[in-house]
Amino acid sequence: MTVDCDEDLKGLLAAGRAVRTAFDAMKKAARSGMTTADLDTIGARLLAQAGARSAPQLYYDFPGATCISVNEEAAHGIPGERVLNEGDMINIDVSAELAGYVADMGESFIVGASRPLEQRICDTVQAAVRAALKMVRAGRSLNVIGRAVQKVADHAGYKIVENLGSHGVGRSIHEEPSYVPIDNPRESRKLKKGMVLTIEPFLTTGRPWVNEQADGWTLSVAPGQLVAQFEHTLVVTDREPVIITR
Repeated sequence: MTVDCDEDLKGLLAAGRAVRTAFDAMKKAARSGMTTADLDTIGARLLAQAGARSAPQLYYDFPGATCISVNEEAAHGIPGERVLNEGDMINIDVSAELAGYVADMGESFIVGASRPLEQRICDTVQAAVRAALKMVRAGRSLNVIGRAVQKVADHAGYKIVENLGSHGVGRSIHEEPSYVPIDNPRESRKLKKGMVLTIEPFLTTGRPWVNEQADGWTLSVAPGQLVAQFEHTLVVTDREPVIITR
């Protein structure tokens, strides 16, 4: 999607507020002893209150309103009877459609008390997104995102998951440009003014690849490895991007 008018921007910002409100409530509620289904119920209720529809359900018939992934699960975890424990690293990814506009965000965090190794990878992936956001300007190569993320990941000693990554968004949950945020000097595409996309790297301590699990949805790294994600939806401008899900 390309933002062509104020109406488009207002619509995206409204979708972003709905997504952010649901995510913040879910993160605040997350605690040891509750199930991922309990968390999903909170998100579903708040999206409905905002008049928004779960994008994974709308576009892919996903069996949950939100994606909730725990520990080695990187993405697309199905909410269910899994009980959260103190120290689990959880990723909540919320995307929703509101009045024809779609916003998408996600964040990995720790349930309960912070744990140094898990907290470090969560902090690093957020730093990688902040670094990439500083580089986003209309007219620049799409690779400024991958290069910025790669630099942060390399410095911290993490690998970028190669088969997950950022994507266009706005009118649907997954649009062009589709790409993985790894430094690619051969990248020929450009960031265009008004372009709507996500930045969502996944960093890991192990093999930089996720595999689909038996449920047909959940994508995981190897057991015992850490994986963390952070995601914003943004609009490209001639200056700093507009962060839709801030």
